[in-house]
Amino acid sequence: MHRRMGIAVALLASLALPMAAQTGGKKRRPLPYEYGRVVIQTYSQKASLAPVVFEHWIHRSRFTCRVCHVDVGFAMKPGASGIKADDNRQGYFCGACHNGRMIADGRTVFAACSRMDSEADSARCERCHSQGKEVRTENDFAQFARTMPKERFGNGIDWQQAEELGLIHPSDFVPGLSIKRKNMRVENDFSLNAKVAGMPDIIFSHRKHTVWNGCELCHPEIFVGVKKGSTRYSMVTIFEGNSCGACHNTVAFPLMDCQRCHTRPVQP
Repeated sequence: MHRRMGIAVALLASLALPMAAQTGGKKRRPLPYEYGRVVIQTYSQKASLAPVVFEHWIHRSRFTCRVCHVDVGFAMKPGASGIKADDNRQGYFCGACHNGRMIADGRTVFAACSRMDSEADSARCERCHSQGKEVRTENDFAQFARTMPKERFGNGIDWQQAEELGLIHPSDFVPGLSIKRKNMRVENDFSLNAKVAGMPDIIFSHRKHTVWNGCELCHPEIFVGVKKGSTRYSMVTIFEGNSCGACHNTVAFPLMDCQRCHTRPVQP
């Protein structure tokens, strides 16, 4: 079994090589605190500002994915939202929470993108426009991760277990932005047959995904249909960032952690 798993890992790694080659070289594996980090630089250069560095880890410890990508409306791909400073000032995108009024952990969340031009405002800009700068942050990843359940890859945190153990309580509702939804029936888990001989089958859990994503985040944009088999995909397309790859390998645990999905041994 371990030999078969090793062969599968090597196969997956070979599939990822063309993606790295397109960028001009082999990609460096991100450090745990870097995993999930997004750099946004759509308009920064024109405004003579450093690109924005968005840390997924601190936001996912407080909010579900659905809040940001459905209620707030962030696109799933970096830069695709076309965020402008004026959008934030009007309460859209980052400004939906970073408005100087929202309370989180007993503190007021700082406002994004002021029209004023003072030294204090410049310092606040650097809290987000921080690429290449030594900016002191209020949240330390190492301190946060120290008490979290561990996993082998990604940023080393088992977020699913952290939520189940009550170590984090990601909110699924933002006052003034979200709407109350009726609880929907959670579909049963189902199996997906592996295409590599001897590779364990995949067990897909709707329950685990709906805690973070709800239904709207995955259907219909990522998975067109709700019927099993209606969306066709393979490991190649997943590595290209489609279907499961829209989240896994970017923010959710990476695709190299084969045993997180391929959990059911193939019957002899």
